[in-house]
Amino acid sequence: MQQNKVGEQKLYKRLGHSSLLLVLVLTALISQLRAESFADFRRDQSSGFKNYKEENDRIFTSYLKSDWEAYYLKDPLSTYKEKKPREIYPARNIVVKKQGPRVNIEVEKKKAHLETVIPVVAKKDINFDFFGTKIALNIPQGMEKAKFYPQSKEGVSAYFDTVVLSPYESLIKNIKNISYDLNLNDWGKYMLITKLSDAIFVNQDESRLLSWFIFNKLGYAVRVGLANRHVVVMHYSEKTIYATPNYNIAKKKFYIVSNYTKGNAGKVFTYKQNYPEADKPLDLSMKSLPKFVQKRMEKTLHFMQYGERYDIKYTYNQNLIDFMATYPQADYETFFNAPLDNSSYREIAAELKKYINAKQASVTLNFVLNFVQNAFKYEVDSQQFGREKVMFAQETLYYDKSDCEDRAILFSYLVKELFHIDVVGVKYKDHMATALYIPIKGDGVKIYNKKYIIADPTYVNASIGQSMPKYRKIKPNSFIFVKRKKEKE
Repeated sequence: MQQNKVGEQKLYKRLGHSSLLLVLVLTALISQLRAESFADFRRDQSSGFKNYKEENDRIFTSYLKSDWEAYYLKDPLSTYKEKKPREIYPARNIVVKKQGPRVNIEVEKKKAHLETVIPVVAKKDINFDFFGTKIALNIPQGMEKAKFYPQSKEGVSAYFDTVVLSPYESLIKNIKNISYDLNLNDWGKYMLITKLSDAIFVNQDESRLLSWFIFNKLGYAVRVGLANRHVVVMHYSEKTIYATPNYNIAKKKFYIVSNYTKGNAGKVFTYKQNYPEADKPLDLSMKSLPKFVQKRMEKTLHFMQYGERYDIKYTYNQNLIDFMATYPQADYETFFNAPLDNSSYREIAAELKKYINAKQASVTLNFVLNFVQNAFKYEVDSQQFGREKVMFAQETLYYDKSDCEDRAILFSYLVKELFHIDVVGVKYKDHMATALYIPIKGDGVKIYNKKYIIADPTYVNASIGQSMPKYRKIKPNSFIFVKRKKEKE
């Protein structure tokens, strides 16, 4: 029995060692399989991110993963060196001397409004209103999974990798089509892309990253940066955008247009290079108006001249006014050379024609000048809007109050269209007027050896050739040249 017990113990020991060995072998094998599975997963994930649809995307990810640099804020520029006067005293009303040929104003017949309608198909992922136009689009599969995490350049790179692997091409195509149908300029595209990105992503950082991605794919020079661990998008502009934080990157000026008049973003970290082949600047000029759905409203402007009251009735598109209200403070050429709504202009021209047609040039020009001087109350932007705001001619007609540059822009447009004469904006350190290239005596300025006669739309009751006493002997800071129709074409 004892021998049997000893034999059994020896057998148990041999079996126990074998079981332990078997367990160890199985554990090692499972660990190896798990390691290989994880390695395969990592390889698959890595190869997925490397398998970009475009070579530019592969190149760009290397930019994002390289060392980022810090850039420091440049002081936002102001349009005026000194504050505009809060009150301007009127001139003594003088009867205009009749001179020059008689003027016959031609007004095109009013055309029917042609609304741009973008078909809305049911069951779209996102729907939003874009200045009266209903936009409905689908979100590319997988795009909504893009996350800005961690809140660092690694998070930006991860976001890009997720979005770029989605079928984003249809979204880019739709944006191009909508922009074409609505005749959107670059600012119109900026607003469209911003509204679209906000509709897809509630998180502001992720929304901004999507707008950055889209602008890159549209060929614009746009950078994403990090400021206090949050995303900022910077647009390259060749022309100054005033009151807007900006940074010099690669000898170009980039603006955070979302921060217009909202304060600076401080130090920004970003990569060195643009997305390959994306070098277009953000151009805020508006050579033609967007084709928004018509929401026609009526308004009557009235003013007095020599004790007689005149009424000017016209209509405007409220959707266009709402769009213009979003505009940042671009260069003056943008505002001076933007058109009026065709219907608004024709209606105002027809109203003015009733009072001035077939009268001598000096009378007609001064009547239009008097209209702009007296149809609106004078108030500086800081009082009316709480910030500096240059208005398009369309906006000046809409608002009951305006200041010097707003009236100069409106008057120059009317003079150019009604009388087909050359006009320039005349900018001083705290004021703006206009000057006309006409053979009338009076105060003037010399531009390229030509004398232009001052016409000040803010100096109430002043005639053409009558400058404010304060500015008669002051050299203007600059001139804004207003393009005629042929020059625009």
